[in-house]
Amino acid sequence: MDRLNWYTVAPEGAKALGAVHHYVTKNTSLPEELIHLVFLRVSQINGCAHCIDMHTRDLLKTMSVDKVALVPVWEEVPHLFSDQYRAALAWAEEVTLVSETHASDEAYAAAAAAFEPKDLVDLTITIAAMNAFNRLGAPFRLPVAAKA
Repeated sequence: MDRLNWYTVAPEGAKALGAVHHYVTKNTSLPEELIHLVFLRVSQINGCAHCIDMHTRDLLKTMSVDKVALVPVWEEVPHLFSDQYRAALAWAEEVTLVSETHASDEAYAAAAAAFEPKDLVDLTITIAAMNAFNRLGAPFRLPVAAKA
């Protein structure tokens, strides 16, 4: 079944979300690779095929396929990701699953230890933005670039 193209139907909403994306990718001090890593992990949790496809491709520009393939199990391969990347991935999972985790004090403390205050807020905005995009991409079945 064909689904609506949400950004065509609601261009002002798309523009508003685009502004948040622009802020995250252009106006923070977070490394671009870290942003795409968080975008990918959040999208994997939420099951958004379009975003998984897109952010895997983005990460492959700067990260080896071996590391990208292991993002879902990053905790099992700590030697592949820096302390800060692991903290970002853990916080991404904690915030994305907030109804289950309630953003625990332990998780917050770990994230706060790895990031300066402004960077932690920007990281959390990054996570929130991708959760918003996933909640549009998955239900409206945005297409993927992958070919059979």
